[in-house]
Amino acid sequence: MEYRLLLIEKNNGIVQLTINSPQTLNALNSAVLGELECALYELDRDDDVKVVILTGAGEKAFVAGADIKEMAAMSAFEGQQFALNGQRVMLMMEKMKKPVIAAVNGYALGGGLELALGCDFIYASQKARLGFPEVTLGIIPGFGGTQNLSRRIGVARANELIFTGKMVDAAKAAEWGIVNEVFAPEELLPKALETARSIAKLGTLAIASAKNAIANGLNMGKEDGFRYEASLFGVLFATEDQKEGMGAFVEKRKAEFKGK
Repeated sequence: MEYRLLLIEKNNGIVQLTINSPQTLNALNSAVLGELECALYELDRDDDVKVVILTGAGEKAFVAGADIKEMAAMSAFEGQQFALNGQRVMLMMEKMKKPVIAAVNGYALGGGLELALGCDFIYASQKARLGFPEVTLGIIPGFGGTQNLSRRIGVARANELIFTGKMVDAAKAAEWGIVNEVFAPEELLPKALETARSIAKLGTLAIASAKNAIANGLNMGKEDGFRYEASLFGVLFATEDQKEGMGAFVEKRKAEFKGK
């Protein structure tokens, strides 16, 4: 599929997926969400792809939010459907076998912060500003933000950020646990690529199972989560990658994983 609003660059198993609408600060409208859904579906099924880095075009914004002009005239039903469309993209990233790293290069507000929270972890530029301003527009986060933020940083801090509509800088976002690390703007993508390359060298089946265990285990009781983890752990012993990884350790050589 050809993409009008996305740039997809593949290099040695790493994909840089860029939302490419800098004139709108990469705002999430129905067209962008539709292209994202298709791109993520294709990337997850591409065996050559090991890790995805998600970022925004331009120097100002990762994604400045959902498209307010599009939302302004929506009915209640249309608003609900728009939210469900956005949530479907966030859940798709969570359920993907491939890790997705957010490289937040500027504003990540509203739907933009929700998009970043849908990724497996977030790296941010020192210039990044993050927040949920929806209450200033008379609405609430609708792409999973109320759920994902509270699970990531706890209810009290999520309440504060969502109820006030305020923005926090990258340093505060790191202190609160929203982002993993903060880098100088020119270092953001190189650092994300460095991490992506280190992940891509490892067993892709093991990475996918770890992601599966974490994401689904959070929705279970602890003992059920333990049992789910054990089932995935056991299945990996039937893979060539497990034989290669443990064989390489015993033989004191570097493992060559094949994703099988």
